[in-house]
Amino acid sequence: MLKKSFIALLMVSGLCLGLFLWLKSLIPQPDQDFSQTQPGELRYLKQKPSQSRGKVLVVVTSSGIMGASGKATGYELTELARPYYVFLANGFGVDIASPQGGQPPVVIDRDDLGPFDYAFLNDPQAQYKVNYSIPIAQASAKDYQAIFFVGGKGTMFDFPNNTSIQVLVRDFYRSGKVIGAVCHGPAALVHVRMETGELLVAGRRISAFTNEEELFLIPDAEQHLPFLLEDRLRAQGAIMQPGPAYLEQVSVDGQLITGQNPWSTWQTVERMVEAMGYTPVPRQVTPAEYTVELLLAYEQGGFAQAAQKLQQLNSDQGTEIDRRLLAMHGVVAAMRWELGKTLDLLRLLRRSKK
Repeated sequence: MLKKSFIALLMVSGLCLGLFLWLKSLIPQPDQDFSQTQPGELRYLKQKPSQSRGKVLVVVTSSGIMGASGKATGYELTELARPYYVFLANGFGVDIASPQGGQPPVVIDRDDLGPFDYAFLNDPQAQYKVNYSIPIAQASAKDYQAIFFVGGKGTMFDFPNNTSIQVLVRDFYRSGKVIGAVCHGPAALVHVRMETGELLVAGRRISAFTNEEELFLIPDAEQHLPFLLEDRLRAQGAIMQPGPAYLEQVSVDGQLITGQNPWSTWQTVERMVEAMGYTPVPRQVTPAEYTVELLLAYEQGGFAQAAQKLQQLNSDQGTEIDRRLLAMHGVVAAMRWELGKTLDLLRLLRRSKK
């Protein structure tokens, strides 16, 4: 009996190893090193309008510990770096603020970084602004055209009850200025009340990090976070507009523009530029964005529609799929025991290999 169990274990291990090696063969190793990218190398920034359009205030968390868990947290680098350059490219100056001021804690996932993110890390001016961030209590809405709240789990601890943030948001809203937030950034909005006593988010269409996304990554999140963001927004009367997990979803409700997760960052900020009355300057779509388009096609129409979308992407000059991201979604589906979806995504992954 023991011998049979041992043989079965070896067979299962062999199958898992074979699947891993096959999956690895479909995911190319990065052939470009972006770690030395300089801001001057971003052609996107060369389109910057000659005349300034004013300034945008970008707000990051000062909280570096995730509650009683003791786990490190902070703001998400990608959710700061990409908006920073989108605003600059579209003619806006950028100031960076945080609840405490000074150098805020940052979360850096090297696997997610692209040219914009490394350029931000190598940009002396950007680094000065973030390392010497303005204390939020010293910021005034009259100096800015818009305010944008960067995500990161730290925001759950120091955004919701910060009275300076609440005053700023109320002043921006009352002045008809644009308010944006992405991922956990909408935590800044949950307790904001207008002069009438009405909650800002009540009856407003909102996208933010969902319970599904939160609890998949951290099953015991309710023990470590003050609240689940989706639950609190719903309780405050927000009309939540969740999209598929870990894919792009943006809600626009007048001057209030919110994105669900990191993959919604580009569109959230470009919608803010539109809300300020400008057409966003052209930007080369990233491989991750093309992959998100493909995955959204799958969510909307199954394998057939996704395969058609992939064929179109493969035939278009200059498009590139992030096969690592596609594989990650396949792994997530497998972890959820969505075996049909797992197989479909693996088929798409195989077809995407040019």
